[in-house]
Amino acid sequence: MGRSLACELGPQKIRVNTISPGHFYTAMTAEYLDVYPELLESWSNLNPLGRLGRPDELRGAVSWLASDASSFCTGSDILVTGGHHAW
Repeated sequence: MGRSLACELGPQKIRVNTISPGHFYTAMTAEYLDVYPELLESWSNLNPLGRLGRPDELRGAVSWLASDASSFCTGSDILVTGGHHAW
């Protein structure tokens, strides 16, 4: 959808990009992981960094996409996964 919108809206100088986060420890996932703590280790082992991400670790990608530093970037998907896709 993001790439399609980037193509459709690009001529109007509107950039469309997406961020795909990996496994993150948030208030929502905490409710589940606190009930099933064995999943924390299991999910943590799904990426080379061996841990879950924190919501604040998305701010760099968000800040960059919202700034003029990414002015020639559209139709891109930024993976913030702790390297999950590297495997």
